[in-house]
Amino acid sequence: MKRLAIIVAGGAALAGAASPVLADGPLKTLPVGRYQCSLPGDAGGSAWVPIDKKFSIKNASRYLSPKGSGTYLMTGDDLVFTRGPLKDEQYKRQGTGMLRLKNADGSLSRVRCVRTGPLQ
Repeated sequence: MKRLAIIVAGGAALAGAASPVLADGPLKTLPVGRYQCSLPGDAGGSAWVPIDKKFSIKNASRYLSPKGSGTYLMTGDDLVFTRGPLKDEQYKRQGTGMLRLKNADGSLSRVRCVRTGPLQ
């Protein structure tokens, strides 16, 4: 019983150590599916220009990209990839199926990633 109390206390201490890159808010998950990233186009062409950045959101806070798989954490509307090839990339959720990439200073970049369909 003493051993269980030590394990629980240790886990509680670790849970209290928050990452500086995460905002406050309830834990959430993203809709499962494929996401394609793009940049804004111009008035003379397409509204959005796809870029070579895509990933799929799977169940249990997992993702898959062309370079491998990993995990993510979403608190409120802030998303950070925590393991795998996209580790440390941060996004802001805007609506139900769109993410905006964050710059290093926390401002939103021009890159957006939109859910394009279900997993295949």
